Amino acid sequence: MLSPVTTTFLNRLRANDQAAWYELWETFGPVVQAQLTKWGRGRVGQETVRDLSQETLAALSESIDRFDPKRGVRFSTWLLSIAKHVLGDELDRRGAQKRGGSKPGNANAPIKPLGLEEGWMVAGDDPPPDAQYEMAVFRAKVEAAVRWVSKESDLTDFTIYRMRVLEGQPGKDVAAQLGTSEPTISRRVAKVRDMLRVRLAEVISRYSFTRDEEDEPGRNGLAPNPNKSGEDPQADAMFDAAIGEIWLRQADMRKGRGSPEN
Repeated sequence: MLSPVTTTFLNRLRANDQAAWYELWETFGPVVQAQLTKWGRGRVGQETVRDLSQETLAALSESIDRFDPKRGVRFSTWLLSIAKHVLGDELDRRGAQKRGGSKPGNANAPIKPLGLEEGWMVAGDDPPPDAQYEMAVFRAKVEAAVRWVSKESDLTDFTIYRMRVLEGQPGKDVAAQLGTSEPTISRRVAKVRDMLRVRLAEVISRYSFTRDEEDEPGRNGLAPNPNKSGEDPQADAMFDAAIGEIWLRQADMRKGRGSPEN
């Protein structure tokens, strides 16, 4: 059963809420672009990749009413299928142009695009997206939570968290740069960490449509409240390390140095 947060967000997309669509693309657009680049294997330039990613969003908006998570497919899998369809259309169009048209004797005939099949929403015999792609989607969710916290937290607090966790600087170096003590650095990092745990849970709920997706944070060292009972004193350090690694990989992907496999 979908959470109220997930259902609300899906309904916003179906109601053509532009803020929801922007949020969706800000979060997952870079993942789709990286996947299209991987599939293109040098045949498709970055400008075309950007155009195709926008076409993917347009195709998604035209068919969002048909998405039904109860039919056995993740939203991320459906998004990937649409991106693959859009890229296939582009490669088919190029192939037809090289051959002088889609049909002999009718070189100016338009190439008929393939339809978006509802079959993509049903779990079938095709192999599922690889683990690297699904991990890239998960990292995109984590990055969205960090961006959210960066906008709502105290500027100094988040600056300290960025330096200490996202950039991986030692606590004593951060303290020296800001003219404060290491205990103060630790307290401010903890304040942002607690806020991030809350926002991460909300983001995961918003963009997840299956139980497996909801369980991803725990499998990747980002459990919501591992220290609630004080049983794992290393959990906070593991959480920060996981956040820092994910942030670094997302930054590389956005700069074009990474791919869903990295």
